[in-house]
Amino acid sequence: MKDPNNTRNTAPRRGSPLWIYFVVVILLGVAACGTAFSGLSGADLDALARNPVFWILACFIIFGELRPIITPGSTENNGATTSTTFAFAALLYAGLPVAAALQVVAVVTCGIFRGRSAHRIAFNAAQYTLSLAAAQLVLAVSGDMATPTALWVPAGEDLPVIALAGAVYFGCNDTLVGAAIALHERVSLLKALRWDLGYQILVHMALLGLAPLMVVAMDRSAVFVPLIVLPFIAVYLNASVSVRREHQALHDGLTGLPNRKLLIVRTEEALAEARGAERRGKGGAGRFGRRPAVIKPSRLLKVAEPPHHRAGLFLLDLDRFKEVNDTLGHHTGDRLLQLVAHRLTHSVRPGDLVARLGGDEFAVLLPTVRDEAAAREVAARLRAALGEPVRLDGMSFDLEASVGIALFPDHAPDFELLLQRADVAMYNAKEARTGVEVYSPGKDRNSPDRLSMLGDLRRAVDRSELELFYQPKISLRDGQLVGMEALLRWRHPDRGLLEPETFLPIAEQTYLMRSITRHVVEAALAQTAAWWREDLAVQVAVNASGRDLLDTGLTETIEEGLLARGLPAAALQLEITERILMNEQAYASDTVTALAELGIPLSLDDFGTGYSSLVRLKRLPVEEIKIDSSFVGRLTESSDDAVIVRSIVDLVRTLGLRSVAEGVEDPQTARMLREMGCDAAQGWHFGRPMDAATATDWLRRRMERAPEPAA
Repeated sequence: MKDPNNTRNTAPRRGSPLWIYFVVVILLGVAACGTAFSGLSGADLDALARNPVFWILACFIIFGELRPIITPGSTENNGATTSTTFAFAALLYAGLPVAAALQVVAVVTCGIFRGRSAHRIAFNAAQYTLSLAAAQLVLAVSGDMATPTALWVPAGEDLPVIALAGAVYFGCNDTLVGAAIALHERVSLLKALRWDLGYQILVHMALLGLAPLMVVAMDRSAVFVPLIVLPFIAVYLNASVSVRREHQALHDGLTGLPNRKLLIVRTEEALAEARGAERRGKGGAGRFGRRPAVIKPSRLLKVAEPPHHRAGLFLLDLDRFKEVNDTLGHHTGDRLLQLVAHRLTHSVRPGDLVARLGGDEFAVLLPTVRDEAAAREVAARLRAALGEPVRLDGMSFDLEASVGIALFPDHAPDFELLLQRADVAMYNAKEARTGVEVYSPGKDRNSPDRLSMLGDLRRAVDRSELELFYQPKISLRDGQLVGMEALLRWRHPDRGLLEPETFLPIAEQTYLMRSITRHVVEAALAQTAAWWREDLAVQVAVNASGRDLLDTGLTETIEEGLLARGLPAAALQLEITERILMNEQAYASDTVTALAELGIPLSLDDFGTGYSSLVRLKRLPVEEIKIDSSFVGRLTESSDDAVIVRSIVDLVRTLGLRSVAEGVEDPQTARMLREMGCDAAQGWHFGRPMDAATATDWLRRRMERAPEPAA
């Protein structure tokens, strides 16, 4: 699979160490090719043309370069190229000129087909040529020199020499590539070689080990050669299926960028590397058995502070991206996101990782970063790249982004806290309109206790500690059950049962809110389906935040959940707070429209606490209005609250909606509400929040007896 974060196709800067290295390797490769080809005679060329084996080998080498065997965890850069087997077999059978010529043709063909840069094609051709030449040198020393007119078929006693030649080929090839990677990624050669050394050794043992068998088959008959390719085809097809599944699980389908899962893995690897570097930096002095060094006063000024090994995590959010979707449509919005992904990946340093978290939210991982100033420079470069005018569908517009930065170990010790604090910094950048902000504890609304709770809450989702309780809504006219509201509770292992007011405000500031909302929807649908199977048909309402309504995946989650359980859309109701009417972006979001088209009824919660626009209220696809408990609770004591509640009830009736009073605690309040014309109510007077088992028993008992008018 193509890696969008791969920048190896970018030409190195002229005069840089990587550029000098490429020039040296390419010149050496050209010299090796020239030396090898100078020994070819007319008879050799005639023998090559007349032997069908070489034409078959040429096809297989080209195909092996074009279709490397990529296993899960590897990429096209380190996948197993089966051309290795055929090129090494050509070296054993007919000598260096034939093997080098076939391999160079394959590299050039593959490079042109894949759109690789000229410098990369030339380097790969030189790399293979030098590796084959090194292996040929080993064979020449042992006296095994093949030519197109004097073919060599190894015997059993030749296997040690072949093994040595294969080891030299692998060592030379891996070192040449490792040095290029080290210069490109700006790491040590030892580290570059260590990254996948075990995998490469295993793969090359298998590929090079098949070469002698290829030679024997070629010598017997050209017909046997295709038979050896069949196992390669089987392995290639199986590996392709596995890689495709892994790629889908770890990458974003639209942009091809890594998703959150892969970002977590890469971040944890970077943090582990930074911790190891920090330990190595601190462990260089004071060994047992050595006399402490005496530092002369004149050298004290030269003593530098110990190096800090930092990693950085950026959170990037596009500003006003919804306007693009609304103006040009989602298709254009998707193309724009792909363009953003391209610009981001080509604006970071080699080795940095760009990931898409969802929607218009991206993350950038810097495995190594010098300090805060360097991180700001990278962020400024990203914003500058995105700020270049974009022209799509005949329209030109500008993009802007807000970037939040969190550094390890300065701001957080692990991925989850890094992401959370980068999120805080990003929202600070949006609010202050500064574009880039580094995390600052002084600007973080979260106290250490709240941050600790946030960490517990992330784990609570996976440990199934979040639980739904259910409270009935009762009709005030005839006592019929209108529905059940699902109320979230957290069974904290240390703090006991927690109300949502304790933890949801923390979650709403982070991406964790999406996971919680999906958990609540899935749990509510599962319980609703269980009740409907028992003929306890009841509508269940769940609460959604304004941030949930900006999540385009919410509608899909609900629709899939309803279909999977065979429930109608009316079985689920979403409650949103009145404050949503003050947020134009959430109010006019595509999610609200999609929910209405799906047939999901909406309820406006906490009505009376905000400043609603009647125009928006009329346009919003809601079926009921819930009067806030702060007015209902004082209904029997305050004439002002009674006037407010009566006015809300009359307004809701005029709009043709259902009115529901929250927080009804006594029969006097229920009676006043019924006299005012309020349709339904909920509160402790009708039933306290119950866990699923208790709520099920309550429903069974209620269904067995006829409903009574609400008192």
